[in-house]
Amino acid sequence: MLLIFPLIYLLAFIASLREVYRGHHAGILIFIIFGVSMYLTAMPVMFTNGLPFLIPPFQFFKEILVLLVLVLNIFALKNRPRFHLIDYLLFFYLACNIMYAVLPIGEQGFTDRLIALKSTSFYIVVYFAGRLLDPQKVYISKYLSYIIVLTIAAGVVLAKEVATNQHLQSTTGYAEYSYYFFNIKPSGSYDLSTTFESEGGYKRFASFFANPLEHAAATLLAISAILAMYTTDRNNFQFKKVSVAALAASALSIIFALSRAPLAAYFLVIYVYALVTRHKLIVRAFHAAAICGMLYVAYLFSDFNDKRDGLIEVLMNTIDFSNPSSVGHIIEWVTAVNSIIDRPLGLGLGSSGRVGATLGENVGGENQFLIIGVQTGVIAMFVYMYVYFLFIRYGLKGLKYLKGKEHQLCLLILLMKVGLLIPSLTSEVESSSYISYMEWFLSGLFVSVLMRPRDTHEIELVEA
Repeated sequence: MLLIFPLIYLLAFIASLREVYRGHHAGILIFIIFGVSMYLTAMPVMFTNGLPFLIPPFQFFKEILVLLVLVLNIFALKNRPRFHLIDYLLFFYLACNIMYAVLPIGEQGFTDRLIALKSTSFYIVVYFAGRLLDPQKVYISKYLSYIIVLTIAAGVVLAKEVATNQHLQSTTGYAEYSYYFFNIKPSGSYDLSTTFESEGGYKRFASFFANPLEHAAATLLAISAILAMYTTDRNNFQFKKVSVAALAASALSIIFALSRAPLAAYFLVIYVYALVTRHKLIVRAFHAAAICGMLYVAYLFSDFNDKRDGLIEVLMNTIDFSNPSSVGHIIEWVTAVNSIIDRPLGLGLGSSGRVGATLGENVGGENQFLIIGVQTGVIAMFVYMYVYFLFIRYGLKGLKYLKGKEHQLCLLILLMKVGLLIPSLTSEVESSSYISYMEWFLSGLFVSVLMRPRDTHEIELVEA
């Protein structure tokens, strides 16, 4: 039964390759959505079922497709593309990273620097693969519907995990695969990794994603896609059976992934959505809930209540930063900031983040922006941050004049960037291939929409 995951992975690759061959280059999203999302479920299943020799070629499917689409897009250009400010900034960011990889900067060897370069920069290649597409030829609703199908499927798998109180990863060979390929020994109460459990002994479920953290981040992408897909140009949300099922699945996922930052971001996405679409009832409900929440927290911390057990203890320890996870974040942030102050030009690629942890020489971390700063310095860090906030800025502007599928894409990018902001402060979001590839490919497509020639009325709205 578990062999269905590597089968889906392979079939998604073949389907994407077929679409690309037919000239529908956005078809790469089929593989990113249905293949990359369950990559770390498919690979362990193959490993434990006597197919380890297939893993090395399967691992490079996503890079092969991205490079293929980028090259084909370049050759398909009929005119010299007009570049946006975001394009120039990302060119500069990529050049900085390449320079840090080529020059002997830092303590890492050349090979390790190249591995770190892929981790810190390949998503820029993904961006330009989407950037050079003609947005008029992309049926964005189709790919949003695929994300919604994936969301419902993840909810179904999660429901089974919760009902049986067993992680899917306990049956796929996740621990054995991680130890064999990455020398990561099983840890935590469930012999997987500590990310699968939370304070108080509560299980955190990942469905078919790599881990609960990626599951939670994928849910932020999902709720953004649901809201974008079913919101009309007049900002009315269409309640249909599929949209309600998808919303329910996303709520189930964000609850049982039990990750604090994505949970807060999930509600932030809905709040920002209500603001930009002018749903006053939702905004007022959020304000009322916030006031009630603050009063309840004040009550919990008052002398009149000394009950600190279960989920209440998790909540209180999160707020006062007394739980180990929060303390760990603070320590990593302080270490990273001190490193940036001491070495504002960076310590070199591979000195922080996932690659640094693998090499056993990690400095700071647990913050996407600080991880960049530690490795390649404050200039690259601020460029990345500026690009991030430019997407939010242009997302807000674009909602004023974009219509139809362009409006859907604009709302998706805005909500996605808002949603991933909080998790970026507590984790290395770009280390998740599914989240990173989806986010940057669609971001590139969005900039192509921004650069599409407009009529006079549209230009006036843009400049307003």
